[in-house]
Parts: sequence; C-alpha cells; structure tokens
Amino acid sequence: MAEAAPQHLALPSGLLELCVLLGAPRDSLRGPELVAQKRGVQHLPALDPEVLSVFAPPFVSKEDGQPAGASCGTLGKTKRRSFRKKREKPRADPGKGPSGPRETDIEDVSVPDGVDLLALPQLCFPGGLCVASEPKEDSVHFLVLTDVCGNRTYGAVAQYYRPLHDEHCFYGGGRPHGEASRLSVGAGGCFVPFAVCVISRFPYYNALRDCLSCLLTHLKLCKDFEVDNHIKDFAAKLSLIPSPPPGPLHLMFNMKPLQILFPSRADPESPVIDLDLHLPLLCFRPEKVLQILTCLLTEQRLVLFSASWALLPLVAACFLAYLHPLRWQHTLVPILPGQMLDFLMAPTAFLMGCHLRHLEEVSKEADGLVLINIDSGSVTCSGCEVPDIPLLAAQTFVQRVQSLQLHYDLDLAHLGASTDVNEGRARRWAWQQRLNGQIQQLALQLLVSIFREVKNHLNYEHRVFNSEEFLKTRAPGDQRFYKQVLDTYMFHSFLKARLSRRMDAFAQMELSTQSEEDRMNGMLLSPRRPTVEKKAPHKPSPGRAARRRMVVSMPNLQDMAGPELPPRNASLRKVEAEDCSCPSPAPDVSPKPAYTFKIPEVHFPRVRQCVQAYYADCVSLLTKAVSCVAPDNSALLARYLYLRGLMRLAQGQRLDALLDFQSLYKTDLSVFPADLVRSAVQALPGPERAQAERTPELRMLISRVLDKPGEAPKADDRVKHFELPSRHLPLGDFVQRVQESGIVKDAGLIGRLFEALTVGQQKLIDPETFREFYTCWKETEAQAQEVSLPAAVAEHLDKNECVYKLSGSVKTSRGVGKVAMTQKRLFLLTEGRPGYVEISTFRDIEEVRSTTVAFLLLRIPTLKIKSVAKKDVFEANLKAECDLWHLMVKEMWAGKALADDHKDPQYVQQALTHALLMDAVVGALQTPGAIYAASKLSYFDKMRSEMPVAVPKTTAETLKHKINPSAGETFPQAVDVLLYTPGHLDPAERAGDARPKLWCALQAGRVVVFDASSWSLHQHCVRVGSSALNCMAMVAQGQVWVGSEDSVIYIISVHSMSCNKQLTEHRASVTGFVVQDGPDAPSQVYSCSVDGAVLAWDVSSLQVTRRLQLPSGGLSSIQLHAGCLWCCTWGSIVAVNSSVRQELRIDETFQEPSTTFVAFQLLPEQEQLWAACAGYDDLYVWGLKDLARPPGRVHLPDCAQVTCMIRVKRQVWVGGTGLSQGRSRGKIYVIDAERRTVEKELVAHADAVRTLCSAEDRYVLSGSGPEEGKIAIWTVE
Repeated sequence: MAEAAPQHLALPSGLLELCVLLGAPRDSLRGPELVAQKRGVQHLPALDPEVLSVFAPPFVSKEDGQPAGASCGTLGKTKRRSFRKKREKPRADPGKGPSGPRETDIEDVSVPDGVDLLALPQLCFPGGLCVASEPKEDSVHFLVLTDVCGNRTYGAVAQYYRPLHDEHCFYGGGRPHGEASRLSVGAGGCFVPFAVCVISRFPYYNALRDCLSCLLTHLKLCKDFEVDNHIKDFAAKLSLIPSPPPGPLHLMFNMKPLQILFPSRADPESPVIDLDLHLPLLCFRPEKVLQILTCLLTEQRLVLFSASWALLPLVAACFLAYLHPLRWQHTLVPILPGQMLDFLMAPTAFLMGCHLRHLEEVSKEADGLVLINIDSGSVTCSGCEVPDIPLLAAQTFVQRVQSLQLHYDLDLAHLGASTDVNEGRARRWAWQQRLNGQIQQLALQLLVSIFREVKNHLNYEHRVFNSEEFLKTRAPGDQRFYKQVLDTYMFHSFLKARLSRRMDAFAQMELSTQSEEDRMNGMLLSPRRPTVEKKAPHKPSPGRAARRRMVVSMPNLQDMAGPELPPRNASLRKVEAEDCSCPSPAPDVSPKPAYTFKIPEVHFPRVRQCVQAYYADCVSLLTKAVSCVAPDNSALLARYLYLRGLMRLAQGQRLDALLDFQSLYKTDLSVFPADLVRSAVQALPGPERAQAERTPELRMLISRVLDKPGEAPKADDRVKHFELPSRHLPLGDFVQRVQESGIVKDAGLIGRLFEALTVGQQKLIDPETFREFYTCWKETEAQAQEVSLPAAVAEHLDKNECVYKLSGSVKTSRGVGKVAMTQKRLFLLTEGRPGYVEISTFRDIEEVRSTTVAFLLLRIPTLKIKSVAKKDVFEANLKAECDLWHLMVKEMWAGKALADDHKDPQYVQQALTHALLMDAVVGALQTPGAIYAASKLSYFDKMRSEMPVAVPKTTAETLKHKINPSAGETFPQAVDVLLYTPGHLDPAERAGDARPKLWCALQAGRVVVFDASSWSLHQHCVRVGSSALNCMAMVAQGQVWVGSEDSVIYIISVHSMSCNKQLTEHRASVTGFVVQDGPDAPSQVYSCSVDGAVLAWDVSSLQVTRRLQLPSGGLSSIQLHAGCLWCCTWGSIVAVNSSVRQELRIDETFQEPSTTFVAFQLLPEQEQLWAACAGYDDLYVWGLKDLARPPGRVHLPDCAQVTCMIRVKRQVWVGGTGLSQGRSRGKIYVIDAERRTVEKELVAHADAVRTLCSAEDRYVLSGSGPEEGKIAIWTVE
C-alpha cells in the first residue's frame, strides 16, 4: 500500500494577519482641486480613500532573492482569500521621466477571511480623507471586524500626514532618487493623510497602538520610495511574534524605541485584556455604567457617540469585558462611518459607534435605540424601556466602584520620576493591571449577585431550567429585568454553560463566595425554604419598606443617586470607606505572579537566514528559561514548552517540537495544542514518522492525538424549559418530569410517589393529577416563604431552621394557635399576641396518636403527642388535618431516630421530603382515600415498625458521622476511593483553602471534595477522564494523583481544583501509588498498573526514572518497606529491590488454585505481612523475615468477602461484607495487630465496604458500594 503523502502544516497565526497602507487615489491629487488649494482655496471636498498596498504573511522567501510568496515555515499561514490588486508603476523609460505614462501591474495578495478590503478604507478614514494645508497630529483608532461565522478580528489604524511636493509627485512613485524635485514644506503647503492598518486575531489595543507609534517615527524620516519597505519590515516582524499562550507568561518585543508588551490571557476561557478597563468609569457615573450593562444584558440596540473615534471601540470593548464570561453575540460595529448610518435601521440587537456630529440626526430618526454619549456621560432611551438592575446588586456595585482609585498620578504621586521611558511605561502597566483586576472582580461579583440563584432551578440530568419558578423567587421590582434577560441569546448561552457544569470565571466566583450554609444545604438537599437567619433581615421596617417601594416604582436606576452630578468625578481623591453609607470596598485583588519572556530581535525579517537565526535564538533563550524554572512552577514551565515547540515547528525541527509537546502534555493540558500536534504528526515525512514511532515518548503522544475510538457523540447542549405534561405519564416519564420540576431527584422516592398518586387506578398519571400535585407543592413552598416569625419566636429556633408546615388556627391543650413544623421540632405559634410554645423536638417524642375527643354530640379528630421532656400530653384539635399531621409527625419522628442511630443527618432531610410530598398528595387528590395514598410515602415509619434494624452498640459508639457524596444525583454511586489530605497554608492558597480535605472518587471519573473540618461540600465535581478511578495519593502539597481504569494518571491541582496534567506512560489500568518521602518533600512516586508494570516518577520533572515489569499480571497494589517494593498480584506477593527478590506464591500456601490475593498490608513494627484471599474468611499473617513458614490466621466472624485493608496505629481495619442480624451488610473488622484478635465488628453500610482511609490516625473513613453510596466516619481508639 502506498504511503500517504504528508500534509501541509499550518502553524497558528502570529500577531499579525494583515497590514494595509491606505490613502487618497493617485489621480485625485493631480487635478485642478489640488492646484486650487495651492492657490489659496481653503475647503475642498473629501476624497475617497483606497487601499494603496497590502502586506500579508508569509514574508520570507525560500531562497534569498525569490519572491516573498514562497512556501516556508512562517507563523500565521492560515486559510485566506485571494485579493488581486492593481498597482501603477512608472514605466522604465528614461526619456519620459517620472510623470510619463504608467503601466499596470497585477499581483495576488493573500487576505484572511473576515477582512473586507473594499469597506476597509471607509473604516480607516471614518471622518473622510481631506488634504490639509498644515501638518496635523498623528492619531490612532481601532476596528472590530466580524466574518459571517461571527469570528472577530481586530484592527489598529494610525493616521499620519506627509507633505505633497508637486501635483505630479506622489508617494510610492516619482524618481527613485527624488532629491532634486523635493520642495520644502512651506513651498508645497499641502499635507496628505495616510493610514497604516494592522489586522490581528487578538485584541491587543495598547500593544498595537504602541507598535504603530514606533512605525510612524520611522515613516516620517524615510523617503517616499522607502515607505513600502519600512511597512513590510514592520509587518514581517509582527508576523514572527507568536501569540502568548494563556497563563502567567507575557511576551515582550523591542520595536525601537519602545519595549512592547503583549499580555497573555488569564486562562483559555478568558479574553485578552490589553486596554484600560477604567475608561467607562471615567466617562460615566457608576449608575450610568449599570444602566448600560443592563441594556447589554437585555440585548437592546445600542449606539455609542463620541467626538473621538478612538474612544468608541475602547469603551465598547470595556463594557463587553465587564460581561465576561457572558458574551455579546450580536452585531458589533464600534466605528460606523457617516456613509454607513443606514446600518442603524437594523431590527436586531447591535452595539455600534458613531461620531458625535451624527447624534442629533440619529436621535431624530431613532426608534427603539439606546443613545450613549461618551463625551457627556449621558444615556438616552429612545422608544425602548430599559428595566433597572436588581437593587442590592446595584448598590453594592456603586459602592465598590466609588472606592476604586482611578487616577494613576494620585495613586503613585509618592514615587519619583522615572528617567527611563520603558521603566515608566512598565510602572504604569503594573498599576493598570492591578486596577483592571479589581474592575474585573467587581463586575464578576455583580453578575454572580444577579444570577447566583439560577442554579437552584436547574436540573442537570435532563438539562432543564424552570424559568417560571425562578421568576417567582425574584423581588417584584426585579421581575421586569429578569423577564427580559431570560429571553436573550446571552442568557441562553449562560444556561448552557451552567448545565454543562463549566468551571468558568462565574462558577469559580460563585463557589468562592458561597456561604457555609449553602455548602451544607448542597449536601442535604432539603426542600427550599428560607431559614430563620435568612428571614431575620426581612423583618418589616420603615426603611426597608421604603426601599421595597423604591424598587417597584423607580423608573430609572440612575434616579436613586439624587440630583444630577457631573459625569466625571468632580473630586479626584480616592473615596474612603467611611464616605460610603454602607462600606463595601472594591475587592483587593493581589496580582498573580506574572513573568515576561523577551523575544529576541530580528534585524532583517524578510531574509530567510535571519528568520532562521531568530527562531534559533528563541529556542536557545527558551531552553535557558526552561532550565531555570522552579520545580513547583509547572504553569510557567508549560508556557515555555509551548513556545519552544512552536518555534521548533517553525524551524522545521518537527521531532524536537513533538518532544516539547509531549512534555507539555504531561505538564499542563489546558494549553496543549491538540489540533496543531495532530497536524504536525500527519505532516511528518515517512522517515521522520518512522523515527518518531521508534521513540517511546513520541509513540505514546502519536497514539493519543491520532487515536479515534469512534465518532464521539456530540455533547448535548440543549436547554429545555420545564413544562407541565399534556399526556398520561407511565412511571419512567413521571420520574423524568418530577426530576425536571426540581421537586425531588431520587428515583426510588419518585417511584413511591407514583404509587401514592395511582392507588386503586391504572398505573398512569394523568395531566390533571400532575398539575394539581405540582400546584399544591408550589403553593406550600410559597406559603412557607410568606411565614413571618416575630423576633420573640425566632430567637427560640436555630438559625438554620425553616418552617416547612403550618396548620390552620386550632385549639390545643396549650392555647389557641397554629402548629408549626421545622426540620427539628414542633411548636405552637400562639394567636393574639404571637408567642412561642414548645411542643417537642422530634428526638424527644415518645408517642404520637391520632384519636378523637367528644365535643357535645361530635367527635373531633385530635392529635396527641407525648414527649420525654414534658409530663403532660400535648393535644391539638386538628380536625380534617389530623390524619395528615399524624402521618407527617410519625415520619419525621422515625427519620430523626434513624438519623441519630446511623449518625446520618440526611435521614431527617429525606423524612422531611416524604412529609411534604404527603401534604402535596393529599392536596392534589382531595378524595376519601387521599390519606391512604399519602401513607405510601411513610417510608421510614414503616421501616421502623415493620423491619426494625437495631444498630449494634459497638457500631453506635464508634460511628461519628455519615455524609453522602451522591447528594443531588438520581441514584447513589459507589465510593471507589477515599483520600484524606491534612490542612496546611500554602502561600498560593487562600486561608479557607488551607483546611483538611476529603477526596472521594465516584463513577465515571468524578471526584468530589469535602471540607474535612466541617464535612461540608468543598467542590462538587472535579472531572478526571470518564473511566472508573482506582487509587489516589497526595504528592507534595499542591498535587493529588489519581490512577484511572483508562491507564492514565491524572494530576489535580489543589489550588485550582482542576486537572490539567496527565501521565500516560502506563499501558493498562493504574491500580496503586506509593509516595516516597524525601527530607523536605516527596521526591519519588511509584505507580503500578494491572499488567504488572511499576514506574518510578520524579515528582519535580514528572519523568520516569525507573521501570520494573513483573512477570505475572493482576498487580493490584504496592507498598514500600525497608528499601523493598512489595507488590501484590492475583497469584503472588513479590518483594523487589536492586539485588533481592522474594516471592510469596498463593499456590504454595492454599490448596484451592482458583483463589487470589485481594488485599495486603505491611506492619513494619511487627515485621509482618497480612493478606486476605478471595473466598476465605480468615486473614493470613506471615513474618517478613521468613515467608516460607506457614502463616498465622485471624478469623473474621460472619465474613463473606474482604475488599480492603489499612493499618491505623496498632490496629488493622478490614472492610468487606458479612452477615449482621441475618442480612448481608457492609462490615468493618477492627483487629488488634499484636494480639491478632478482632476487637470490634462494625456494621458499616447497607452495601459492601469498597474503600478505607485514615485521617491522621484519629478517624477512619469508609466508602460503600452503589446500593448505598455513603461515607462513614469512625473514631479510632
């Protein structure tokens, strides 16, 4: 079979896509108009500008002297369109002179998609092109160009003037050495404007402005015929500069006389920020800024106006940066020339910019436009209603903006003057970066404040957003804002990201500002009700009532600031905290460590040898930088590797480049260019491809990037809105609809609800029944929101208690009032003067009965509750509500008893959900059999009465707590691996992140992280592949290594809670780790895989330092002792070091050949090896000094299977399954290692114990299988 030809390799674009020189047409400057101007006519009509020259990469020829269009390895060779441009050249006829007849030359110019050269002249001269009688100052403005697919490119335009010497001489033509005909400026008196436009894929506003400023200093000094060459050299230099990868590394280039800095993006999801984000805050009051942000969030038709063309795109870019990670998806034309004003008639949302002279004209014709005057700081809504942003978020934003220091001279007035221009620029840039960070943070906090509670109305499994319920939870004054926002494309994309659980800037900010109560609620998943603490600030007060009225009635947000103030700050001093009515300072953003790589100079950027020397210099400098990177600074190392790989590809050193990308793959996946590496591999010639296949590291990289296991299913990114059903629902559809509604997610519980709603009927739920049930549930939820407890009552309750059910007004043995139920207690809310009367906590209830009492000739249903804490029995004449309250109270009583027995607070939350579902079922059915139907949900009460399972005394005394890592999932998930990491305070961490953590590996590559100081949820999910996880280890303070079934070792950063590193040297499932501690930090890690491979890793370099291959497979775990590595396989336990190998074979010890080792543990103090075998209910103990001697035995009573084993102090804890009270349960055996006796049998879980881990030898944590999916925390004696 013939070998496929290598493909052409297209490298990523450099900073420059295109450079264009524009000016007046040659013929227009030779006519009578020009002569008239020379004779004193002052005003001439504007000329039509045109493209004079186009400069596009590649600029380097294969051989010196060849045309610069030849194929070569130049950055920026991407797919482009062809542009055929006619250029006039003087005919080479010495007799005709410079003004003789001209011939036409046609050349092809490569133009990137999205750049319209026909429209470009108008955008580069938006105010028209006019010849001036005196020189004018140079000016710069910016462009944003969008192609048909919505991709944006960015332009920087520098306008400058050159003198015109006579009516027959024009730049680019004339004599090659035209000194004799050159006239003085005074003699000519005409200055012609030209524009240089640089097009880039990246919004480097400040950097490109500075580059063009450097170019203009050269153009003003050069001769006419040298201009093209100067611009071409300038463009060639920019095309050689790569775009910096996302992260902490910026690039610097010497453009002479300035050092130009190209900042990198903060992360792959963030945009490049190379502009002054405080510009809008200098132009507008904070209230006006909020009004403009509201217009963007509601996708209005916005038009910016200014007398400065440069301000229009800069202010527009700032506002769009404020919205990150939300993205403006509509038309963006920040500069609209006068000839294009008809664009403003577009019916869809847009953001455009016009010169201030068009404001009156546009305002007369405008209908439905938002007119924003940058120069005066005013916002006018013409024929459109713009709602107000939520008040609390607005007030906080305004206060934080007022605390910002927006003036560089004031902030750094104490510093001496810089005598070096580049040093002064660097100081100004550092100040701007700090201010930009503060502004980004407060803008992000604004978005989080507005949209934080969206997550409470999402169903991730079915990708449903319940917009109606979300709107019901909004304040009346905020309803109009949210109704408009919820219908926008921007919000729809935001929902997609939330339903995909994307950890973008919004998610990270939301997580970092989450309260402890919200973290706990995320674990318990109780029905949403306001807690006592949250309702306390809502106590009615005159001030708050006035503010609430203001929200409803306020027509314009800016009115809340009182009388109109000047748009710019009248005082330049910094607003101190005491000046604010409610101090809310701007976030103190400590800048992240940033580094700068100085790109070497290239002196002749269009000569191949010079360009190759430039690439060689880059590689040399990057190699030196790589060698100097600190071992723990993997983020910086990854950026150096990326750049060096890119430069080596440009050099043509493909194999060296692939080795860099292989190192990058292990160091930081977030910047790994998978598509580029795939293209580089496919472009390898045959001999190089064969050589790469022979190199182990490259062979693995090639298999990774080219591996196509099948067409990957497209990720579901739909967003559905919850709708009530219109047809009958069988059980499966009913489960999905209830989950989508957000009422409850547990499929088993929904199955019981289905039985309750279909008692005595066909097993289908009709639409009317579902609608009634849903309405009853939501009405109960709304009633709970409206419950207002007096302060005298609230002080008797815990701050996290919520009132979930309130009866009607009834007569009781302790007065007249309403019976109230929280998750902890029952109490009477007395009438008249509202008061609190304790009935009982659920823990203290001794008996609950439903009976009747005689009243005249009637028998009134009565609920009787006997409490341990009170002698008298509480009676309440609940009448028609009595049977329902009887069911609810008994279920809560049973749930509390189970929670106390099993140390699992989730039983209370589940019982509470059962009770509220009973209430909704009774309200929906309204039939005599409704109470019987609701009794189908008395799950814990029946469990307690019909199948009582007493928790053994030893278990109850040892068990401390239980947590559920599957909270919020539709089914429980098995806990495959547990890892406890102690707390520490690293300089890179926040104080809150220094707490101890519990890492829990669930199915399909999910890792859930708990705060081990409070057992609250710290991180909902860290994704590490999609396969089962087998082992975890803490390596150094900042890394957790995770071994996966897919043969990959994933490295999670403890600081960012993300996985951007992978080690791929294993060829089979990774099953175990051993961390070898050095003097100060772990220096070496051993990993093993099921195929018998053991690899030793250097922690700092992530390189394999040693390989070991066991002859037998089935390697399940490894341990280190006395310089030997002990390896447990299915058939043997092997001890290996450099010179000695011991082996304990299972077939020499046991008669049954089918058995295997399932777990082992070394006890160094006792010089013992403990092991468990499949099918045996004994542990076997060998002495390490003589493995040939027969082992001792430790019998495990009622043990069916052993799955895991750990050593804690002088004990061995063994997890598995066994019999307890005649049932198969998860069991833990605690064995005294010295006496070899079972001290405790702990009935741990309803399913097998899958994993055990120790927490500082104070606690042992156990994880169970998929039937239960919980984690138990045990005390160690």
